[in-house]
Order: sequence, then C-alpha cells, then structure tokens
Amino acid sequence: MDEKLFQERYETYRCAVEEFLSGLFPGKPHWADLYESMRYSLLSGGKRIRPVLTLEFARLAGLPDWHDALPAACGLELAHTYSLIHDDLPCMDDDDLRRGRPTNHRVYGETLAVLAGDALQPEAYRLILTAPGLDDARRAACGRILAEASGADGMVAGQVLDTLHAPRTEAEVTEVHTLKTGAMIAAACRMGAAAAGGSEAVLEAAQVYARELGLAFQIRDDMLDVCGDAEEFGKPIGSDAQEGKVTFVDLLGLEGCGRAVRARTEAAKAAVADLDDDGFLAALADSLAERTR
Repeated sequence: MDEKLFQERYETYRCAVEEFLSGLFPGKPHWADLYESMRYSLLSGGKRIRPVLTLEFARLAGLPDWHDALPAACGLELAHTYSLIHDDLPCMDDDDLRRGRPTNHRVYGETLAVLAGDALQPEAYRLILTAPGLDDARRAACGRILAEASGADGMVAGQVLDTLHAPRTEAEVTEVHTLKTGAMIAAACRMGAAAAGGSEAVLEAAQVYARELGLAFQIRDDMLDVCGDAEEFGKPIGSDAQEGKVTFVDLLGLEGCGRAVRARTEAAKAAVADLDDDGFLAALADSLAERTR
C-alpha cells in the first residue's frame, strides 16, 4: 500500500477515535475528580493501534459504515487504558512515566488511580452494549470477546505470570506476552470482525494476524527498552533490566530479536493475505516492526 494512503487512512481512523473518546466523561458531578483522572489517561495520546485495528477489520469484514464500530473500538481502548493505569501502580511496575507524562497515580494518588481503572472497565462494556449501530447479537459478541481477552484467561493471567511467576525461558516469556499484550490485540481484530458479523474464517484470520503482530510488537518493545531514545519512547530506557525482568533481548539478543520481529511480521501479513484487499494491514504490521516509540 502506498505510504501516503496508509497514513491518510490511519489518521482518519485515529482522529475518529480521538473525537469519540474526547466526548466521554465530560460532566462535572461532585465526583468530577474521578472523571478527570479517567480522562487524564484516556486522552494521553498514543498510537491507538487497537481501535484502528477494530475499525479496519470491521471494514474488511463488510460493515457498511465502519463508524458503527467506533463504540466497540473505543470500549476496548477504555479497557486497555485501565490496564495501563493499574500496570503502572507501585504494587505492579511502579512506573513514573507513561507516554512521556507522569503516570496516573503520580498525579492523582494511588487510591484515585485504582478507582479510575476500576471505573474504566465497566464503562468499556457500557459503550459496547449500547452501540447504536449494532444489533444485540453483535454487541454481545463484541462484549464476550473483550471479556475473554481481558480476564482471568487473558490479559490478567499474563500480568499475574509477569509479576508473580518470574518467567525466565523463551517459552515462558512468550506465554506472558501472548496473554498480556497479544490477547488484547487479538480482541481488537476479532471485535471488528464480530461487529460486522464476519465469518469464522475472518475471525480466525484476525486471531492469527493479531497473535503474530502482538509478539512482534512486544519483541520490538523489548528492543526499544535497550536501545531506544527515552524522550521518544516516552518512558525510561532500561526499566525492565532495573526490575530484573527477563526479556526477549536477554533470550535472543538484539540481532535475534530483529530476526524474530521480521519473521512474526511476515507471518502476520500472510495470515490476512486473502483478506487485506489493499494492503493496509500489511503496511501497519511493517510500520510497527520499525517503530521507534
């Protein structure tokens, strides 16, 4: 796909997501500090990769107007944001920066940060289950996909393994990130297909694409934690080593990681070769493989 066309579509999706998210929680009740904390993290920027994937898979799976998938796409982004707030807490990774800004608990305190994350979870499902452009069956399908991906057999399981089980081998680290990162990327892709009422074949292609993309993304993330630019990366370089975490760089080396990123990226592209009508998904995979932040 032509780079200009790719960037134009990506920005169209991303801007639609930003506009939708910016309209959430605008009220000023006497618990407005909760809304402020939620919006602080929700509107802190980022690439919006997951909702972009939801919207593109909805389009490819035949949804007449991809805008109808925005509540599902943004619901997933709410769930993702909750996970980031909690991931940064002192009892987890104890991070001071996220996307170049102080983490939520550093600005609003630990109690309100926990509660902001707690609130974002059910609000994600409220968005999905009231999506005006989808029928009840498609809303339910999207809600179930997100619940499975973010729960005890998905993202939370990955976080438990990462924080409490000290993964050391390549198989263990791969399992962590397949659950912690990959499950939510897979949910993004599958929710787009489900919003359009896509076939099992489309859902399976979405799953495989997301699995490979998610691992490539995490391996690249581990590389950037070693050789990235802290200002561009948005958080301190070397934080994983300081925390004593075993990463793909420890296991494969930087050159081995580079080869793994390329292999996973090619596998992701192959999974959707018959579906990716103009190459947007392939271009997205390539751009993530080369990212610097």
